[in-house]
Amino acid sequence: MRLRFPRRARPPEPAADRRHEPAPAARPDGDPAPDADPPTADPSPAGRDRAGHALRAPSKLHAFNRYEIKYLVDAAKVPGLRRELAARMAPDSFAGTAGYGVWSVYYDTADLRFYWEKIEGLRFRRKLRVRHYGDRSTIDDDTTVYVEIKQRVNRVTQKRRIALPYRVARRLLDERALIEHDPSQRGFVEEVLELVSGLDLRPVAMTGYHREAYVGQDADLGLRVTLDHRVRGRDRDFHLGADAENRLIVPARLAVVEIKANERVPYWLTDLAARAELSVVRVSKYCQSVEAFGRAPRSLFHVQDDDPAAALAAATFEK
Repeated sequence: MRLRFPRRARPPEPAADRRHEPAPAARPDGDPAPDADPPTADPSPAGRDRAGHALRAPSKLHAFNRYEIKYLVDAAKVPGLRRELAARMAPDSFAGTAGYGVWSVYYDTADLRFYWEKIEGLRFRRKLRVRHYGDRSTIDDDTTVYVEIKQRVNRVTQKRRIALPYRVARRLLDERALIEHDPSQRGFVEEVLELVSGLDLRPVAMTGYHREAYVGQDADLGLRVTLDHRVRGRDRDFHLGADAENRLIVPARLAVVEIKANERVPYWLTDLAARAELSVVRVSKYCQSVEAFGRAPRSLFHVQDDDPAAALAAATFEK
């Protein structure tokens, strides 16, 4: 069955569509809102880890709100940061000691509406993407991926997502067809269909990077810090598992550090950022990829590479 939606210039404003109201706040342990089945007590590392990696929770529709702060960090400072974080936080149990890959395909309009909403700093803005965690060389039609709407309402970042086999996710996003879904996912699936059909969305950019992740414990439950290295992208061949070439879109000498908190950032972490002389930046991996491949002029927020050697490395394609 295929759904057809009338084309329109803009989707409904948040006040006119309850689907765009803030999602129910996450509980302090970071698990989904109360409509999901409550988790059982689990003292193991995997159980404690739910606060930072709730995306793998068994709920049908995962939704949460949080604050996000981003920094660009010179690679020389990363070992020191890693030691400080490891002393107070637990490593993401799904990441092991080596971290994991994160690969995303972003959907946008022909005139890059979502990109410009980010650049212009609109108080309400959205992005639609499909994401895979792990080794992209293993992706096939049955691989679990996440269809996600990430939106910003004032200073709060909200995410809603569902897990689907990759072939089903492509049917929803690329064929714009109604898929079988749990009743609890109905509103989300219909919203995705309305976006891709009503705005004629298509794949625009892909990003990938290697991520280290740490999660808060005890008083810091809900806190999550990630370090993303070797941020790459491409502007074609948008199948997540394609054997295609990717190019560095952030200089190799830099890592992107993100602090994600449900309510507040603990003082010890803000002190650490100050001692390391980290400066908050407004960087978007999606926007960086769009600009790196010339789809839009480089904005004030574009991460420039003023190191000739690094610039040469950034022009070198890698798998």
